[in-house]
Amino acid sequence: MVARIVSKKRYSVVLVTYGEVERLSVRALWPSSRKIIFVITRKIVKLPKLLIYMIADYRSAKHYLDWKLHRYRSRLVEITRKQALGVEAALRRNPRFAGDADEITVADAYYFVPPYLEEVLDRFRGCSDGIVVVPMFPVESAFSCGPACQMVIDHFGENHLGALRVARGLWKDEALRRIYLDHLFASLPPDWKGAGKKEAQGLVLVIHGTIVRNRKGEKPTVFTGLDETMEFFRLMREKIMADPRNVFGEVKLGCLNHSRGGEWTPETVERALGEFAGEGASSVAMFPFGYFADNSETDYEAKKLLDHSPAHRKRYIPCINESPAFAGWLASRIAAEIEALDVQREVFAVGQSVK
Repeated sequence: MVARIVSKKRYSVVLVTYGEVERLSVRALWPSSRKIIFVITRKIVKLPKLLIYMIADYRSAKHYLDWKLHRYRSRLVEITRKQALGVEAALRRNPRFAGDADEITVADAYYFVPPYLEEVLDRFRGCSDGIVVVPMFPVESAFSCGPACQMVIDHFGENHLGALRVARGLWKDEALRRIYLDHLFASLPPDWKGAGKKEAQGLVLVIHGTIVRNRKGEKPTVFTGLDETMEFFRLMREKIMADPRNVFGEVKLGCLNHSRGGEWTPETVERALGEFAGEGASSVAMFPFGYFADNSETDYEAKKLLDHSPAHRKRYIPCINESPAFAGWLASRIAAEIEALDVQREVFAVGQSVK
C-alpha cells in the first residue's frame, strides 16, 4: 500500500486556443486586441509600441460595433471549457487514471483572454509530475501552436523536456479524419443525401490561411504550416470523395486570410464560393475542418460569406466542438503523450518533476 501511494503521479493537461471575449464590451476587447497584436501580428509585421495601442483601440471598436450590430456572441471559450470537461471525463475512464491510480486534471487556457496560458502553467507547475499542453488546432504553425511553444520555453527554459510536452501533428491522425467524416455526413439534412444525383452540390472546407510570401516577395522566415495545410486538405478531400456517403460533386479549400504581412494563400473562401457559383452548384455546404471549436472566424465571418453566396441551398456544418467521439479521440492522444512524457522524464530529468 505504501509503495502504491509513493508511486502515484499527478499529471496536468492544458487545452489552449486563441480565446475570444464571452461578454461583449470595448473594455473586454481592448486587452484581447493588444495581446493579439503583441503575440501574433508582430510575427508578421514589425510595429512600434504606440502603433500597437492605436491598432488595438481601432480593432476593439470595430469588433464591438460589428458584433453588437449583428448580435454575434462568440462561443469559443464556452466550447473549449466543455471540451476540457469531456476530455477529462474520457481520461478518467482510462485504467491508468481510474480509481486510486495516477491523477489527471484537464484545464482550458487561452492566448488572448483569461485564464491565460502562462497563468495556468504557473498554477500547475507546483503541483504536477508532468504537464501536457495541447494547442487546439489540427495544423500547427508559428501563429497557432507557436505561442504555446514560446510560452513553454519562457516559463520552463530550454530544459523543459523533463517536465512538459506539447502535442503536435494532430492533423496526421487517420482516426481524426474518420471522426470528421462521421460528423460531416451526420450533419447533413436528409434532403441533401439524395439530391447529389440530380443537382450539383459542393463542399467548402474552411481553414485559417497563411502567408505564402512576405512583403518583400520572399518566403516567410517563420514556420507557416503551408505544406501541412495543403496536405491535410488533400487527405480530407480524398477521404470525402471516396466515402460511400458522399453527396458532393466537388470539395474545395477555403482559406480565411488577413490583409497584412504579404501574400496570403490564394485559395480563399470567397474564391471557392465564386467557383461553385460559376460551375452552377445549386447547393453548397461549409465545414471548418481547420478548427476544433467554432469562433468568430467560422460561425460568423465564414458563415456570413456562405449566407451571401448565390447558392440556392446552403448548409453551415459546425466545428467538431463538444463531440463525445472527438473528446474520446483527443483523450487517447493525450494518454499517448503522457507515456512519451514519462520516457522524456527518465532521459532529461531523472528523479525530478515540475513540482
